[in-house]
Amino acid sequence: MQNSLDLFNKTFQNKKVLVTGDSGFKGSWLCIWLKELGAEVYGYSLPALTKKDNFVTTDLQNKIHHQDGDIRDLDKLSNYFNEVKPDIAFHLAAQPLVIESYNNPHYNFETNLMGTVNFFEAVRNCPTVKVAINVTTDKCYQNNEWLWGYRENDAMGGDDPYSASKGCSELITNSYIKSFFTKENTCHVATGRAGNVIGGGDWAENRIIPDIIRAFQNNETSQIRNFNSVRPWQFVLEPVFGYMKLAEQLFHNGKSFSGGWNFGPSSYENYTVGDVVNEVKKIIPTLKIESPFVTEKLHEAGLLKLDITKAVNQLGWKPRLNFEETIKFTIDGYIEEFSILNNIYDCRVKQIKSYCNK
Repeated sequence: MQNSLDLFNKTFQNKKVLVTGDSGFKGSWLCIWLKELGAEVYGYSLPALTKKDNFVTTDLQNKIHHQDGDIRDLDKLSNYFNEVKPDIAFHLAAQPLVIESYNNPHYNFETNLMGTVNFFEAVRNCPTVKVAINVTTDKCYQNNEWLWGYRENDAMGGDDPYSASKGCSELITNSYIKSFFTKENTCHVATGRAGNVIGGGDWAENRIIPDIIRAFQNNETSQIRNFNSVRPWQFVLEPVFGYMKLAEQLFHNGKSFSGGWNFGPSSYENYTVGDVVNEVKKIIPTLKIESPFVTEKLHEAGLLKLDITKAVNQLGWKPRLNFEETIKFTIDGYIEEFSILNNIYDCRVKQIKSYCNK
């Protein structure tokens, strides 16, 4: 392990850390970083969706302890917690896509609401867990299309099923904190709210960067909607760094760090979907893009920003990459996957080191 990787005062070294959703995009990156810090990493999730997913290409299943399981299965999840006896738990297992929430709202709500309940039931009944973090999203806020960023004490909400489910997940977390985790000898609990997270290893449908890369690989024209929508774009390691800093502070300083925390770009880093496309084109000039005419659009927020003042001032966290670096790190991660000669796990570790040294 390189010292440059440890920005957390050896908090995770020799700790048992359980990550739900370890086969997912952010979960797999989190597990890689934790493993490189000397943590004993345990994962619980459904199998990866495709052979291209980060969990598969990095061969993470053979590098950490992994249990296939559905977050909706309370008994199986609770048994796994009690078998592992983790010190720290991160909850990332979720239905993560806005459009998919329209296609299957029942599964979306069942997974994102009852999955949260099941996670905290497992935590509540496993006395070894000292820190538990529920990873949600910037879309948990009731979005009024404000020009300023949402703060942690702004109202939860959401018009589309995904956003509503994440607002509910935050309310569930707050309820568990107030009902079960207020005494000092109980687990320290918080939530992490991040923006539009991008990076190598994400191959989900209906996400701008994966859609662009898929089209490029197939020599097709990428169909991009909502060119003028502003999003808090982040390279995947930015929020992962935030979740880990939050876990560090909870572990050492307790309940004063409970509650919700925003992790997003700096307030002046406001960029549209069109800006992302233009930046990607600088790296892949042959990219072919068009914006289809859509007569009926599903609701998606046009403007969404986070206020990160709390995390910057209290956690010792701040974004390390500007917009151009965010896109460069992201596209480099995909390009590394194009060659069968690359060891993708080593490539990910190299990016983590580069990020830590920024």
